[in-house]
Amino acid sequence: MPNPRLAGRYAKSLVDLAIERNQLEAVYQDMQYLQAVCKSSREFVNLLRSPIVSSDKKLKVLAGISEGKISALTASFNELLVNKTREEHLPEIIQAVIGLYNEIKGIHTVKLTTATALGEDVKQSIIAKLKSETSLQNIELHTSTNEDLIGGFVLEFDNKLVDASIARDLRDIRKQFGENVYIQQIR
Repeated sequence: MPNPRLAGRYAKSLVDLAIERNQLEAVYQDMQYLQAVCKSSREFVNLLRSPIVSSDKKLKVLAGISEGKISALTASFNELLVNKTREEHLPEIIQAVIGLYNEIKGIHTVKLTTATALGEDVKQSIIAKLKSETSLQNIELHTSTNEDLIGGFVLEFDNKLVDASIARDLRDIRKQFGENVYIQQIR
């Protein structure tokens, strides 16, 4: 079960220690690597969350996956998580660490969903438009496609949602026809 408070506390502790030891960039790179592992391997995440698998085996698997690919600080942190039986929260902690890093560096994550894949020039023009229209300057753009949008785009940033999709327009029209506002105005 996701526990954002726990993830936030562990993430803050790791980030504070990384800043103290001047290893913030290394820890950030480690978290990106571990996040990629978690996203690509559902079995790995299920192993971390399994109450049947012993802590020793979880530690060996985690060490085997990350050996030589992460810093000593992150490896020690992972060992601490396993020893405290908090390894099931690793994906949430990773996300919280990346969020704290972005906050410290002033990087804003923007998620763009379109019906079809976009070219690099269109992505750059969207970033330029966002920079000119908002106070966001350091933008990290994540794109995805969803054919259900039919056309247009959905843009998410800083707890804001801009839905300029055709699917939303069609839903709005369906709602207007369902309310029959126009028939009442005729009478």
